[in-house]
Amino acid sequence: MSFSTVLSAAIQGLHVEMVHVEADVSNGLPVFHMVGYLSSEVREASERVRTAIRNSGIQLPVKKIIVNLAPATVRKKGASFDLPIALAILASMGFFPEEQIRDTLVVGELGLDGSIKEVAGVLPVVMQAKEEGYRKCILPSRNVREGALVKGMEILGASHLMEICRYLNGECKREPVSDGMHKEEWGESGEAADYSDIQGQEAVKRAAEVAVAGGHNLLLIGPPGSGKSMIAKRVPTILPPPAREESIEITKIYSVLGMVDKDRPLITGRPFRSVHHTVTKAALIGGGAFPAPGEISLAHGGVLFLDELAEFQKPVLEVLRQPLEERQIRITRSQGNFVFPANFILICAMNPCPCGNYPDFNKCTCTPFQIQQYLGKISQPFLDRIDICMETPKIRYETLTGEREQESSAKIRERVCRARDIQKERYKGRNIRTNSMLGVNELREFCSLGSREERLMRQAFTSLELTARTYHKILKAARTIADLDGGGRIREHHLKEAIAYRTMDKKYWGR
Repeated sequence: MSFSTVLSAAIQGLHVEMVHVEADVSNGLPVFHMVGYLSSEVREASERVRTAIRNSGIQLPVKKIIVNLAPATVRKKGASFDLPIALAILASMGFFPEEQIRDTLVVGELGLDGSIKEVAGVLPVVMQAKEEGYRKCILPSRNVREGALVKGMEILGASHLMEICRYLNGECKREPVSDGMHKEEWGESGEAADYSDIQGQEAVKRAAEVAVAGGHNLLLIGPPGSGKSMIAKRVPTILPPPAREESIEITKIYSVLGMVDKDRPLITGRPFRSVHHTVTKAALIGGGAFPAPGEISLAHGGVLFLDELAEFQKPVLEVLRQPLEERQIRITRSQGNFVFPANFILICAMNPCPCGNYPDFNKCTCTPFQIQQYLGKISQPFLDRIDICMETPKIRYETLTGEREQESSAKIRERVCRARDIQKERYKGRNIRTNSMLGVNELREFCSLGSREERLMRQAFTSLELTARTYHKILKAARTIADLDGGGRIREHHLKEAIAYRTMDKKYWGR
């Protein structure tokens, strides 16, 4: 037989496209030619594959070898096509029966000695193969545990090209790996940091609890050393654990970027991404000539933390506005449109002025213009997307040295999980996970107010000069506070607490 086909896959952003690696070995001038809209690293595969086959003890015939990666309209990049190219050529030479590899997905990079090296993006590739009806995959040994996360797929791992050839020839047997190998790994790792480490700041810790319980965005503003970063960095200790479906969704993003642990590939905790203020727009939202997910997608299902918020470039902050509303990011390039998930909790921390002491005029050394310019880096549209704005006052000496036992993260997490369970039951059958995802129609249904609450909300809307968006944010926060209180109707004290979380706009931005 001179022609054969092996199934592989190409990743475009987070989308997976099935690729048929076709090989034809025929009489003619001895050339090794590859076609099919290939990047430079795929074109280099011809040398890697030829050398790997020779060093595996197989002599390539002096013939014309043509390899085509179809469809030709999809750009192929990366080294994951090495192994399917090699197997397609060997099948064309009759080294093993082609039917043995038919309907089997293959990915892997080849070393010059024939060894098979790990590749990125295995999880989404195997998931797509299952969706399209395939049930068997050949992967590098180091990627086997990752591929086995997909239930119902037969995963065969190998560390050398000859292992696969012997298996396909029936010379040896290899047992497929199933997803059962991960059952003992499920669970959470202990966190060293804890909210009990922080003395005082009960009101700020309460704001963080409300934010996590309802998936709300949080802004902490206060002088240096008041505990803003400490509180924000302990948020992962009170986040509810993700369901297995969420873990798979998160792991899929990290897999594409090659950021999963090969021994424990399933991410069982929620991500916490702390971004430096020198970050670029492309690094934050994703992009590049061939777009890849950015920090907001890596924070999907977890938290994105922006410390020293006012030090970020204003254009960088402004690109967050759309993802914060739509919970996804759309990137358009000449190659097509790319959609990356971005459903995260945004937590920001900032000083109120360059020296950090405003509005204490006895200590603040900044001019009114400097303060205005500093706070002006945070625009009104950006602030409108923050649900909870909380001031972190300076810690008193008595509080710092006190021996009063502080509430642990475990206790706070229990309340958060109960509130999340209430929301899960309430929004069953809808594409809503937390109160922060409520639309206008859902707000009317689930956040209805009594007459006293309605009067209070009317007064707040006028006195605080709220926008329609901040009005809705207050209702969502009040719904979460009520859920933390047992899940009943929104009462006046729930609404008062939610309104109090928006008074910082007026104090610092004059709004």
